[in-house]
Amino acid sequence: MRIHISRIAFLTPGNHAEDAPWSGLEHTLQLLEYGEQLGFDGGWVRQRHLEPAVSSASTLLAAATQRTERMELGCAVIQLGYENLFRLAEDLSTVDVLSQGRLQVGVSAGAPNHGDLLGAHLYDGDPAHIDFSHARVTRLRSKLQGQPLGPEGAVVQSPAGQHIPRIYPHAAGLAHRLWYGGGSLHSAEWAGRNGLHLLIGNLNRGEHSDHFFETQLAQLQRFRNHWTAPHAPRVALGRVIVPTDSAGSDSRKRYEAFAQSRHARTLAPQGERRVLFARDLVGSSAQILESLLVDPVLPLVDELRLELPYNLPHEDYLQILSDFTERVAPALGWQNHHAQQTVGG
Repeated sequence: MRIHISRIAFLTPGNHAEDAPWSGLEHTLQLLEYGEQLGFDGGWVRQRHLEPAVSSASTLLAAATQRTERMELGCAVIQLGYENLFRLAEDLSTVDVLSQGRLQVGVSAGAPNHGDLLGAHLYDGDPAHIDFSHARVTRLRSKLQGQPLGPEGAVVQSPAGQHIPRIYPHAAGLAHRLWYGGGSLHSAEWAGRNGLHLLIGNLNRGEHSDHFFETQLAQLQRFRNHWTAPHAPRVALGRVIVPTDSAGSDSRKRYEAFAQSRHARTLAPQGERRVLFARDLVGSSAQILESLLVDPVLPLVDELRLELPYNLPHEDYLQILSDFTERVAPALGWQNHHAQQTVGG
């Protein structure tokens, strides 16, 4: 099957030194600017908690809306178990309006990873009574759709007049730009049935196979078989890709050490949940393309998301993005219609 990638994006970890948060977050914003200049169609940030990274994707992306003009801006993913859905919907709607409709929102359901550790810092009551199911996703979507909040006929009086109680500002279309972080057959099917676009990446659950690609192909097929929404489904495939073509010797050593440190986990399912990991693609553009061209999932999607490693110097990220757009993506069918003449000049 022929590979034809029409859209490329990148996902940055947004990590920073504990004693220098400003420079790390500023570098993340600069990376989003640079990605747009290179011609990327989308720039995504990870949202992470209790570590020196982007703990509030909506806040950082609000800043990014003022430093980019064209590129989609995304967060992958917001674990809804940490969130107050009303306040999150207000924040996301505000960011989408500021971006003029460019926001893409990746979410996941389930209890928060660090809920037991945080305890009363996170929960106002007994977490056993909180619904952490997929229903939280549909509740968030209903708010983003602008549905009235409160009983029928309720109004809010304010100095600005009388209003229907709903999320303001209302971001038309944002509810159709929700993505679900898939990793199992159940999550892929649920996303399809409920009209959320699908984010798939370099890990998933080996429910019926020890083979990463077999598992991911089954999830992708399950998603498409159950899509029911009137808007067209999107699937963004994530792979860790680190081209070394223009990297210096120190950078190459860092990349090789990174790949080596994660190789063992790709050899067999990990843990009780049988997590399968794809191999990180580190090497020359020719070596990377050799692997991508036999990736059986790639011909079935038209969006590829470059996932950047953690804890690299800012200059390394710039080099990786540049080499990817110049040497890898065009060989996959992607055409650069947006690169600015000032890049590298």
